[in-house]
Amino acid sequence: MRFQGTDSYVATDDLTMAVNAAVALERPLLVKGEPGTGKTELAKQVAKSLGLPMIEWNIKSTTKAQQGLYEYDAVSRLRDSQLGDERVNDVKNYIRKGKLWQAFEAGEKVVLLIDEIDKADIEFPNDLLQELDKMEFHVYETGETVQAKVRPIVIITSNNEKELPDAFLRRCFFHYIKFPDHDTLRKIVELHHPGIKGNLLTAALTQFYEIREQPGLKKKPSTSEVIDWLKLLLAEDLDAEDLKKDGKNALPRLHGALLKNEQDVHLFERLAFMARRDR
Repeated sequence: MRFQGTDSYVATDDLTMAVNAAVALERPLLVKGEPGTGKTELAKQVAKSLGLPMIEWNIKSTTKAQQGLYEYDAVSRLRDSQLGDERVNDVKNYIRKGKLWQAFEAGEKVVLLIDEIDKADIEFPNDLLQELDKMEFHVYETGETVQAKVRPIVIITSNNEKELPDAFLRRCFFHYIKFPDHDTLRKIVELHHPGIKGNLLTAALTQFYEIREQPGLKKKPSTSEVIDWLKLLLAEDLDAEDLKKDGKNALPRLHGALLKNEQDVHLFERLAFMARRDR
């Protein structure tokens, strides 16, 4: 069982190696990288490539580790007991299985995605240490122990918004998805926009990298944003000549797809003003 990439996802050699290493070690794969570099999509493509079902757990700031295991609905049980409902005699009726429980009892190997783990409280990763390590947990309300019938492939993503505990990191295989170089990004774009004219793609990517490398930029545009930008350029039937700067405006055409805050827009407006002043 080896990941080789798919026809719809450009996986670099080091990323492919990281996935296969995590599978061989039976360790969670912790994937970091800039937002928009395909971390979440990686899990979907690993599942697709290996022909496995995928279970996705999207983490929010309010998510607790316990929710990934199970939740006991004591309020509903109390209400049902007051109404004389016979369901109250079996506590299992009030246990809601979490994503880890679903993955553990699947009966086949699955890909479990824990997406954006850094959004949760700092204690969240620590609270999952034993469960991810031993692939089991105890249900106190029923007295049962849930064990993984088949060890899932666990992929955990992080946007690096906060540091993760060392004890958690020790249990993971780590990979940082670097921002793609020009050739790799070209392959990614051609995958999403087959048949795009070479001169338009060259001009657009040249301008895109110039924007990313601009000093003082608050948020660098991502891979997903350049794909959206090129979709707009194609929809407007623009060509390489249309992307040339006229000296009056340093902002790229349809810049709203690339620049996502007023500070960066003002930065390029100031650059255009200084360029005109120096003429």
